[in-house]
Amino acid sequence: MSVIKDEKLLHSTIKNIDQKIDKLNDQKIIAFFDALGLTERADVPKDFLKWGTILVVVPDRHISHELKYYKYSISRLSFVTNPNAREIHIFDFNEWKNVTRNKTQFQIREFLKTNYGGVRHHMDRLN
Repeated sequence: MSVIKDEKLLHSTIKNIDQKIDKLNDQKIIAFFDALGLTERADVPKDFLKWGTILVVVPDRHISHELKYYKYSISRLSFVTNPNAREIHIFDFNEWKNVTRNKTQFQIREFLKTNYGGVRHHMDRLN
């Protein structure tokens, strides 16, 4: 005997509420990216809402610290600091996980110099 009177109704109600929450969270993500000026840039993918989790790559710790509040108030966002980046970029977090899996911190740091928003500085290329 179950404590819940109508389990199917409960599950469908919860599913319906979760869908509404997801739509509201999508609106939060769009508002956040608008505030950062990302939706106006040509290099930012337009289908980012289809990604499960969005990786936001920031160029320094100051920006990361400034955006820390949004990391906790908007679900589906993850942040990485890439000191080789010149501006904020977004990527599919699943891609990031696949690329960095089984890599050491050193390998990831080297990888970030030319990927995920990283641009090697002119002096680095001479060495």
